[in-house]
Amino acid sequence: MPPTESGTAVCSTGTVTDPAARLTARRAETAELAEALSRRLAGIIESSTHTTHDDEHDPEGVTIAFERAQVAGVLTQARAELRALDAADLRLTAGTYGTCARCHRPITAERLDALPATTTCIRCADR
Repeated sequence: MPPTESGTAVCSTGTVTDPAARLTARRAETAELAEALSRRLAGIIESSTHTTHDDEHDPEGVTIAFERAQVAGVLTQARAELRALDAADLRLTAGTYGTCARCHRPITAERLDALPATTTCIRCADR
């Protein structure tokens, strides 16, 4: 990822303390993942139209069905994370980003670096 306005490099493995940069970086990574998964799923569906539809007797049918389900599941998770990141961006705008929704204490920067869309501190998440 390119540096932020402050010059801090943003990447999926690095620590980012600027909340807006953190959310922007994670959203870009997740959107890229979702696009790749969408293309992969479309390819699986397209290739399955050229095969038999007898999954029970076709040795490749079970593998294709499993792969399709697996990619679709990960794509669903990526889309859910995008929605959560959008909600986190709204909390940032509202001034509530980084505040635990349960106890109203600050969420640590380390937790926000790991889970930018989180709404709870580690203590409340363990409950």
